[in-house]
Amino acid sequence: MSLFEPDDARPRPSRRVRTGWTVLLIALVLGLVMSFLPAPYVIEQPGPVFDTLGSQEQDGEDVPLISIEGADTYPTAGTLDMLTVSVRGTPEQRPSWAEILSAWFDSSRAVIPIDAVYPPTVTTEQRDEQNAALMVDSQKEAVAAALSNLGIAYTTEVTVAGLDPDGPAAGQLDAGDAILAVNGQAVSDVDALREALATNGTSTPAELTVKAGDGGTEKTVAITPVISEQTDAPALGISAGYDFEFPFTVDIQLNDVGGPSAGMMFALGIIDKLTPGELNGGKDIAGTGTIDQAGEVGAIGGIRQKMVGAKDAGAEYFLAPASNCDEVVGHVPDGLQVFAVATLDDSLAVLDAVSTGGDTSALPTCS
Repeated sequence: MSLFEPDDARPRPSRRVRTGWTVLLIALVLGLVMSFLPAPYVIEQPGPVFDTLGSQEQDGEDVPLISIEGADTYPTAGTLDMLTVSVRGTPEQRPSWAEILSAWFDSSRAVIPIDAVYPPTVTTEQRDEQNAALMVDSQKEAVAAALSNLGIAYTTEVTVAGLDPDGPAAGQLDAGDAILAVNGQAVSDVDALREALATNGTSTPAELTVKAGDGGTEKTVAITPVISEQTDAPALGISAGYDFEFPFTVDIQLNDVGGPSAGMMFALGIIDKLTPGELNGGKDIAGTGTIDQAGEVGAIGGIRQKMVGAKDAGAEYFLAPASNCDEVVGHVPDGLQVFAVATLDDSLAVLDAVSTGGDTSALPTCS
C-alpha cells in the first residue's frame, strides 16, 4: 500500500476560490499602478516660518524683514512669526495617489482639489504674479494699519488696480492712476468713490479728477458709469485699490512668498520696532491674518498647517483670525495657545497680556 495519495486525489480549490484570488490579484495590480499615477489633487503642508522681527538671507547677506529709515526705532526681542503654507504639486507635476493617500492620514497636511489652487483659466505664471501683487498690497496696508494705530499721519489715494477691457473706463484710465475727485467731490476711500458714482448715476458722465500713475500729471476725464452686475450699482468697470504716502520709509523684504496673509504680523512687527520696549515681552508668538489700513483682520487659507508650523517653530502663542475659528476648533496642536482676533487692537491686547504676565483667560479664543 502506498504511503502517498496520487496527485489527482488532492483536493482542488473551488472555482469560487480561484475567482476570488484572481480578483484580489487584479485589485493589487491596479492599486499598485494607480498609486504611481498622478492625482487631480495637491497637498497643502506647513511652509517656512519667518520672524518679522528678524532677517532673511539674500545674496549671502542677512537682510532685516522690516527696515525703517527716517524714524526712531527700538530694540526688539523674542519673535513675531508669520507662517506660510507650501503646496506639493502643480498642474504639470501632480502628486501620485500614493502621496495623496499618505497625506489623508497626516493631520499636518490637507488634500485639496487641484482646480481650487490652480484654476484652469489661470496659468501658474499668472497665479504667481497675482500672489506677488497681493503680497505687495498687504505690505502697504500693514504699514498703514501700524501708523494709524500709532497716530502717525499719512496720505491715502484711491487707485485703479485693474480694468475691465469692456468697461466704460477702458481707454481713459490706466492701472496705477489715482482717482482724486468725482464731480469736484474729493475721494478719500473706495466707499467715497462708490457714493459719488451712486449720486452721479448712469444717465450723465461723471467728471473724474485723476493723477496719472506714471508721472503724477493731473487730468480730468468724463466717464459715464454703468450698472455693475456684481454690486447692482453705478460703476466704472475698474477694481479699486489704495496707494499711500508715508512720512518715512518702511521697507519689507521677503523673497518667494506671495499672498496677503502676513499683513497682521507685519503690522505688529512695525509697531514693535517703532515703540520702546518689547511688544511680545520677549516671548515667541506667531500669527496670521490679512489686514487693512483700518486694522481689520481677515481670514486666510491653510490655518491648520500654519498652526502646526508655528508649534514646530517653537511658538507658545498663536493669533488666529476670528473668522477662521471654525477651522481652528479641534485642530490646535498640543502646547500652543490660540487666541481669536478680529482687529489689530485685539492682537495688541493679547501681546500686552502675554508680555506683562497678565490674565489671558478672559481673552477671546476659538470655541
